[in-house]
Amino acid sequence: MRKLFFMVLLLAMPFAAQAQDAPKAEIFGGYSYLHADDDDGGLDLHGWNASAAINFKKWGGIVADFSGHYDTATLSPGVRADLSAYLFLVGPRFTYRESKVLQPFGHVLLGAARSYVKTDTVVGRVTVDDSAFAMAIGGGLDAKIIDNLAIRLFQADYVLTRFGDQTQNNFRLSTGLVLRLGSQ
Repeated sequence: MRKLFFMVLLLAMPFAAQAQDAPKAEIFGGYSYLHADDDDGGLDLHGWNASAAINFKKWGGIVADFSGHYDTATLSPGVRADLSAYLFLVGPRFTYRESKVLQPFGHVLLGAARSYVKTDTVVGRVTVDDSAFAMAIGGGLDAKIIDNLAIRLFQADYVLTRFGDQTQNNFRLSTGLVLRLGSQ
């Protein structure tokens, strides 16, 4: 009877290990760079990126992705503007989990973008803000550090926004830590 128990246990171990490869949820936070398309050749904004994903299957789930990017620009001699851009996106994520250490993923995210421009003029502070449709298509690569922690080596996204009647073609690059919760 004991031998049968150990045989069943040995046969079941690969399935138990496989089940732990896919966390139920993943929380990401880190640094983000956004090259924003504008009329003058683009803006380089730096900030943060955070996301929360729920995995329904070993290979996929849904993710909510949020980011904020900031810079200061010179509008004219002596006049500077503080720029802020935010992305609020959600969509499916597909992850290839055959490797225990490196796990590439891809996603298609839809949502909204919000921009703020604040400047001080001789008549006072002027603020212009706008909201627009946003879409991000991209992916990245996570490397497992320990069971519940991974480093996002990179996440690269093409980000399309539609401010006004124009389309902006942006690029976002992020890196940081991923907290992996639960197992499937």
